[in-house]
Amino acid sequence: MDQKKMYQLLEKMSVTRISGSKEELDCATWLKGEVEQMGGEASIIPFQVSQTEFQEVSLSTCNGQQYEVTGYRCSLDTETVGLEAPFYYMDSIHPIHNIYAKGKIALVNGYLRKPTYEALIKAGAVGFITYDGDVYDEQADIDVRELREPFFELGKLPGVHMRTIDAMHLVEENPKMVRLTLLKEEKMVNSHNVISEIKGSIYADEVIVYTAHYDSVLFSKGAYDNGAGSVILLGLYDYFMHHRPTRTMRFVWCGSEERGLLGSKYYVSQLSKENLETIVLNVNVDVAGAILGKDSSVVLGNEALMHMITYLAKEVGFPIDVTQDIYSSDCIPFADQGIPSVNFMRFGVGNSAHIHNRYDTMHFIGENALYHTYSFIETFSERLQHYQVFPIDREIPEKIKDKVDKYLFKKTEQTK
Repeated sequence: MDQKKMYQLLEKMSVTRISGSKEELDCATWLKGEVEQMGGEASIIPFQVSQTEFQEVSLSTCNGQQYEVTGYRCSLDTETVGLEAPFYYMDSIHPIHNIYAKGKIALVNGYLRKPTYEALIKAGAVGFITYDGDVYDEQADIDVRELREPFFELGKLPGVHMRTIDAMHLVEENPKMVRLTLLKEEKMVNSHNVISEIKGSIYADEVIVYTAHYDSVLFSKGAYDNGAGSVILLGLYDYFMHHRPTRTMRFVWCGSEERGLLGSKYYVSQLSKENLETIVLNVNVDVAGAILGKDSSVVLGNEALMHMITYLAKEVGFPIDVTQDIYSSDCIPFADQGIPSVNFMRFGVGNSAHIHNRYDTMHFIGENALYHTYSFIETFSERLQHYQVFPIDREIPEKIKDKVDKYLFKKTEQTK
């Protein structure tokens, strides 16, 4: 596949396609069609995800000020009249806040991570508010956030999300009382994975699984995150349909990654122990194509895999930063099962690339930049087919296992 074709595919894919939506299914169907045009076969595999229909979401103060907010999926509903309680700005998870947050609706800083939510519960808060965006952007889109399942064991609180600039005004106003209303209906709908396989000619029982998520978040066209990774997988599929691999290559375009890696979690959960043991490596591609950017690789495996990528990059003259760490993407469920993973991405530098907002469009995606990253992944993948003995040990270092366990809430995250 030439670079113009890949860029054109990304242009076609760049539409908002959130988890469980018609647009996500349309995109899955389109991916399947592209695979079939290349002479392959693909399956669309449904799995269930929750969907929320909000009936009323509001936040007002005793001073008569109304703030525009969105509700948290899967959080606790309020009564029809709303929840009225004193307001409190809980700017950290310091134990001192336990004295002041009890019985109050608390505004917290940044993303709602589990330690912050646990602090809210321990402090006895009755509701929460989060915020996001640029302090100068009065018209920023307000994303719909979600209370994730690992939080449920702590208990449920009603929660809403607002713009950063409005959060600043709310703290300045410092009202004695606020009223939070959150009424919604939760139901289950289908999201989908798209799966296709090219059988290996010699080592067919050694499977390399290639993953990229194709869903986007609300408001976003998802060109960078992660239409780019999805079309790179299409490019690899096309190449290996014409250059049959010695090892089996399985391609999984994952749905609902933005909801907490739901597609890749489902895919891995459905594999038998025997099928899991055939997977020797996961190659995940998540964000690419930024004109102003740099290529990176994050390895969830031993140092030999890092060196392999580094040496190849030096051989072919491809500048890339290689680190050993976890990466918040579809590699995690594989590493959780002891399968090494390598992530490829091209990060935008400074403010040259955007994710999770309306600015993730084709505007900062370059045809050459997209193909530049693709070409190295193709070379890396081609090399893996030439080894008589697969060179990557099927093991995860203890320090990476520990980080994966914390990411998946299997271990308590240590905080100060």
